[in-house]
Amino acid sequence: MARVKFTDKDVDLVARMMRAEAEGEGKQGMLMVGNVVVNRLKADCLDFEDLRSIRDVIFQVQGGNYSFEAVQKGNVFYNRARSAEKRLARQTLNYWREHPSKFALWYFNPYGECPPSWYGQPFTGQYKQHCYYEPLANTCESVYGW
Repeated sequence: MARVKFTDKDVDLVARMMRAEAEGEGKQGMLMVGNVVVNRLKADCLDFEDLRSIRDVIFQVQGGNYSFEAVQKGNVFYNRARSAEKRLARQTLNYWREHPSKFALWYFNPYGECPPSWYGQPFTGQYKQHCYYEPLANTCESVYGW
């Protein structure tokens, strides 16, 4: 059973996002970015209460900007998805979850060290250049379910 419902178009969107945000961090880094996308869809809390599809997650606007820098700035996100990233996207949509992105709803690539919190949410770990953050305890139980 898949973690979330998805279509081939969703696979394409997640694949493009994973590549655009983390291609330089290899397969593992791209899977972690994809996992945050899935977690945001699963999380019915905080800034993610009204997200009902992968498309909603990818194109979410917060504070007047797209939530993901790759969508905001274009770059690789607007290129076609490649088969390698599509395989990774299916993997994360179906079952893949690992620390530090396992329950993360946020990530970013700082210019220095990972701060201990991001928008008030605790740091869970770093993979290569990206820092991952999950919700404070007891604020978003839905992200912890399968």
